[in-house]
Amino acid sequence: MPTMTESAPKVLWEAIDTVLVDMDGTLLDLHFDNWFWQDHVPSAWAEARGVTVEEALAHLRPRFESVRGRLEWYCIDHWSRELELDISVMKRAAGGRIGWLPGAQQFLERLSVSGKKRWLLTNAHPETFAIKDAVIALSNHFDSVFSTHSFGIPKEDPQFWPLFQRLHPFDPARTLLIDDSEPVLQTARDFGIGWLCAIRQPDTRRPPRDYAGFPGVNRVAELL
Repeated sequence: MPTMTESAPKVLWEAIDTVLVDMDGTLLDLHFDNWFWQDHVPSAWAEARGVTVEEALAHLRPRFESVRGRLEWYCIDHWSRELELDISVMKRAAGGRIGWLPGAQQFLERLSVSGKKRWLLTNAHPETFAIKDAVIALSNHFDSVFSTHSFGIPKEDPQFWPLFQRLHPFDPARTLLIDDSEPVLQTARDFGIGWLCAIRQPDTRRPPRDYAGFPGVNRVAELL
């Protein structure tokens, strides 16, 4: 693997053909998703059932945690059924809160003239992507957009990467993955992705995270 320090990744762009970029927490401010799932959904669920928000949270948190790391965690169809709420309608109504992380647009503009393959690779449900794309036109910045729902397994599952490469060939050693999830970065490293970068501050309202063993930046624009 190329030499990269955890505090300051040094990306040799001439050694990279394909750039895989995550969406939420990498390009888009994860504050929207944290607010939506930790505040908005529990409040709506509580109101629909005539209970307090605290009671709703006590009920919902174990249900959320039970599927963390699985595709259901990211599936709005699953949660609409489970919670008896129209998650898609709720997300569309809250679309004004969706926003870029600082510097993400500038990074994508520079990437567009780099000659690299630019692939957006997200665990988000296709409907979630469509809602966000309608607000900020993310797809305009990429050659291809992939949701792991099309493959039936999320990025943090080791089985994902061989399947993805088989269906969409790329050279792992000449690929850069930028993501805010440590489990995703770990499975990508195990598969042989040559260049990895963690986003340490996916939510602008929360402090930067620590990642064990992965090079990282607070903002993707720092890679410029």
